[in-house]
Amino acid sequence: MAQLQNGKSKSQLNIAVVGGGLVGSLEALYLAKRGHQVHLYEYREDIQKTPQARGRSINLALSLRGRTALKDVGLEDLMINQHGIPMRARMIHRTDGSTYAIPYDSRTNQCIYSVGRNYLNAQLLRESEKYENVQRYFNHKLVEANLRKGSLTFQKPDKETVHVTADLILGADGAFSAVRRSMMKQPLFDYSQKYIEHGYMELCIPADNNGGFQMPPNYLHIWPRGNFMMIALPNQDCSWTVTLFMPFYHFKNLDNEEKLLAFFQEYFPDSIPLLGKENLVADFFAGSPSALVAVKMRDLVTRPSYRLRKAVDDFIFWLLPDFWVPLYNSVTFTTMPYSQCVKNRKWQDRGRNY
Repeated sequence: MAQLQNGKSKSQLNIAVVGGGLVGSLEALYLAKRGHQVHLYEYREDIQKTPQARGRSINLALSLRGRTALKDVGLEDLMINQHGIPMRARMIHRTDGSTYAIPYDSRTNQCIYSVGRNYLNAQLLRESEKYENVQRYFNHKLVEANLRKGSLTFQKPDKETVHVTADLILGADGAFSAVRRSMMKQPLFDYSQKYIEHGYMELCIPADNNGGFQMPPNYLHIWPRGNFMMIALPNQDCSWTVTLFMPFYHFKNLDNEEKLLAFFQEYFPDSIPLLGKENLVADFFAGSPSALVAVKMRDLVTRPSYRLRKAVDDFIFWLLPDFWVPLYNSVTFTTMPYSQCVKNRKWQDRGRNY
């Protein structure tokens, strides 16, 4: 019998986690701490041994919710105090090159942290190596699943197939999940997926000639431009990961160097010397924009109504911190259920409108 963290006992389960990314590797640790036998399957190589794949976001903004999960598995101190870069505010870039800051939490000065995706994933996998009840299998691609029988078939790079069974199967294999594809074959299983008109592309602002940051590092830098935007998060090597979000037709129209530079000169002029013209052109045309699934983006931070509402929210929050918690603060700096965050926002809207 496995001894659970709540003091109760439960039969040990044989659990298969499909997907060794951030979610799968974290879930494997939680299950291992509860005493279950965990088998973690990942179709890629071990991320600890491979370079960063182009097109994948290389850093994340980590909030209290993520910190809480990492604390539970013993990794919060490492990621926050030894790796993460604090971002205390948004730094908004206007088209004339001027900037202004919008703090995330002006009352208690809490912040979010820029952390490396690969580094975090590698640390989660490395932590799982400390548990004898966690087995890791890389280069295992799920090709068939019978969820009712708990059976899975994986294929290795040499085309060898591996058949396994489990008491419980957890799918953590991303937006194009093979586990979900198997679930879709079940009777009465509803599923919908929607691509939005926006895509994204990653660029890079390198460190300066002295190896330091080219912009103030303790901010999430944002260039909001209505129907499209650009953001930049600091990296531990003093470079910046820059992500350009915009409709696919905009990407398609920027089909040569002249058009690209003219576009950036019009909308992001202060970024050109930071990116470097040659690097900008090389990075932009080296790849293609990636798709976004069911993600909505709205340019609110430049609207006077947004800034007025934020000022009112922050003032009431400062005055009545146990009664009035703004939506962003409740989502980012608490572990309040999302449903409760939404309910709070609704009654706050009613009260403000009244």
